[in-house]
Amino acid sequence: MPDMWQRFVHPDVLIYLDVSYETSRQRRLVSWGPDWLVVQRRRLAHARQHCDLYIPTDHLTAEAVLAQVLDFLSGQEPRPATPD
Repeated sequence: MPDMWQRFVHPDVLIYLDVSYETSRQRRLVSWGPDWLVVQRRRLAHARQHCDLYIPTDHLTAEAVLAQVLDFLSGQEPRPATPD
């Protein structure tokens, strides 16, 4: 059910945060492999296609992601991404 996120949640704003498997492993201990991430991306493809803001987070700090989200929510242009 690719649009399940719409059926139960009805978000005002949908923000999609993306990360590579390699980066997720650098950030924390994960118990899943790259195949699991492929499956999750397939499940979330509809949400990604319909999101209001898409942020690839591989080269961003948590603070930079937060700044982009807050800028977007306040109606400003998101700040350019800056590497970790």
